Amino acid sequence: MRPKKRKLRKWVKVTGTILLIMLIGGGIYGSTVYNSLKTAVATMHTPLERKHSEKREEPVSFKKKDPFSVLMLGVDEREGDSGRSDTMIVLTVNPNNNSVKMLSIPRDTRTEIIGKGKQDKINHAYAFGGIPMAMDTVENFLDIPIDYYIEINMKGFTDMVDAVGGVTVKNDLDFTQDGFHFAKGELTLNGKKALSYSRMRKQDPRGDFGRQTRQRQIIEGVVKEGASLSSLTKFSDIFTVLGKNVKTNITFDQMVAIQKGYKDVGTSIQQMELKEEGTRINNIYYGLISTEEKQRVQKELKTQLDL
Repeated sequence: MRPKKRKLRKWVKVTGTILLIMLIGGGIYGSTVYNSLKTAVATMHTPLERKHSEKREEPVSFKKKDPFSVLMLGVDEREGDSGRSDTMIVLTVNPNNNSVKMLSIPRDTRTEIIGKGKQDKINHAYAFGGIPMAMDTVENFLDIPIDYYIEINMKGFTDMVDAVGGVTVKNDLDFTQDGFHFAKGELTLNGKKALSYSRMRKQDPRGDFGRQTRQRQIIEGVVKEGASLSSLTKFSDIFTVLGKNVKTNITFDQMVAIQKGYKDVGTSIQQMELKEEGTRINNIYYGLISTEEKQRVQKELKTQLDL
């Protein structure tokens, strides 16, 4: 796979965007910024036919401060192709304990593709049936309701980091990636460097978990910069990037309700790890999740959603 395409497939872009939407709300209610966001969200809003997950008897109520989940998909859009969701993250938000749990699902995870009737890599669900099939497949895999989705065109990530003026991270591993050298210590990264920093895996003895740690640093950096007073003058650029690269079934009114009732959840963002074992079936690489590991993750997510 060519390095240029690999650069487009890192989930950090997805999560940074949705958390930014949720958490910058506290400072955006001046009329100019408010209207700019409302216009951007109107462009992003792409509803689904289903009103709520079949795993819920009633839809989520933000007024009642119900816990909810979001499936975030980083899509590599290609001309003449439906694209691929090589990035899949589930966020479970609980205002009762003011926490967000973040689970990154490895793209090669072998599971049943709901609506296709076969076992395959979980990221193929999007290619086969778009957002609905991806949501149904993740619901079945994790046995929890998936209430909302955020789809990000991954080519827009570097623009997002640049729109907030770059991000600052604390690097604990000296390495070189894509021609950039990342020394230990505090680093300030622009969009291109942030993408390279977040995608390194092979040089890290922690493997994919180390990469996820760096991705979380970028996420938190985007949220911090997006929420800072110094970024208020940059909202126009931020909203332009969002409008061009994001699709979601979350409405503007729902985003406002999330900001008002859930604004403290960002104080605790917990990263969950899904352990898998790599294998080849018919000469194709898959990640296999044991029954015990799947049940462990399902139990933790159900507890987070008060199910």
